[in-house]
Amino acid sequence: MRPNIITEAGIPTRLNQWWSSIPFITSGVVLICGAIYLLCLLIGYDSYAEICFLPSAVASRFQVYRFYTSVLFHGSLLHVLFNMLALVPLGTELERIMGSVRLLFLMFLLATTNAILHLTIAFLVAYNPLHPVPYLVDECSIGFSGVIFSMIVIETSLSGVQSRSVFGLFNVPAKWYAWILLVLFQFLASNVSLLGHLCGILSGFAYTYGLFNYLLPGPSFYSKIEGLSALSVCVRRPGFILCTGGTTYGQLPTYSNTSAAPSALINGNFLRNLSSWMPNRQTPTAQEGEDPRFPGRARTLGSAGAEPAAREANENLHARLLDNTTPSDPLTNSQHTVANTVRADATVTADQVDTFDEELKKLVGMGFEKAEVALAAADGDPNVAVEILMSQQG
Repeated sequence: MRPNIITEAGIPTRLNQWWSSIPFITSGVVLICGAIYLLCLLIGYDSYAEICFLPSAVASRFQVYRFYTSVLFHGSLLHVLFNMLALVPLGTELERIMGSVRLLFLMFLLATTNAILHLTIAFLVAYNPLHPVPYLVDECSIGFSGVIFSMIVIETSLSGVQSRSVFGLFNVPAKWYAWILLVLFQFLASNVSLLGHLCGILSGFAYTYGLFNYLLPGPSFYSKIEGLSALSVCVRRPGFILCTGGTTYGQLPTYSNTSAAPSALINGNFLRNLSSWMPNRQTPTAQEGEDPRFPGRARTLGSAGAEPAAREANENLHARLLDNTTPSDPLTNSQHTVANTVRADATVTADQVDTFDEELKKLVGMGFEKAEVALAAADGDPNVAVEILMSQQG
């Protein structure tokens, strides 16, 4: 039996395959956070009070840089390992859906909104007149977990799953997944920032509900970023995913598509599918007088528009059919009908008279009412009308 190369590969090979499957931005964040922690470990840097998110310092000294330094730094090896292992599957899935540049902008937006929410809630709770909790403004938060909680909410919403597994032990409804993780981490881990994780969940829901739509640029913005010559080396990387080349499932919030809600898209498709089965006349969308679904001269009933001369001829034909007089010669009347429904630009030569009469006899033999409808659909061409009637009988 031929050996399985993948299953018999060594650990370095498997790690290399796993790492190569991670997209560009996700792997970049993992490398940056890991390198920052190793650098701090090597130089003995442990002054986390200078770079963590500290609401009192942000408000009193306007240290906005803490919005982002607090996300990239971690307090321990277990802390950075756990956060990065949680980031890899989430970031990989979201980057494949959104694209690399869009995910990078999303991480920046989530880090900013998480910090603003954290600052606002901390001061509201710390100085509320009913039960003030002043220690919240002096709580030092650090780590990427706040953004990860936001990404959990967003990925769960985009994937459309109904349930999630909690550590492989039991399944919970998807809409409660982030909240259950929030509670579990508070009980299972010590020194965890409840407010930092809570703000991450709130930011994630705000994004999925469209509250950040006016902060999100349209696809042209990401295309311009991807087209910069300075980023050409990054764009050529195998793990880099263009914003137009990701998976298309889910509804990505963006300012450019705020009017295209999922319900409107579903209703529009439903109405279009329903109208395609109804015999009505519509304006041609492809070429003049041609159905895009059936290219060529022949057209299905009610799918292609008629020219003004043909519509007037059809109205005259219906008026004559409503007359109480009985036609004495059906063949003569059929010829008169065809003459009225022929398009203005169509001509019949003397050499085509015999074939014309034969086709008219075939139409009359198939039934006058059907012949009328077929002629109207064929724009007065008896050959096409016969083909339509023959295809319906077959």
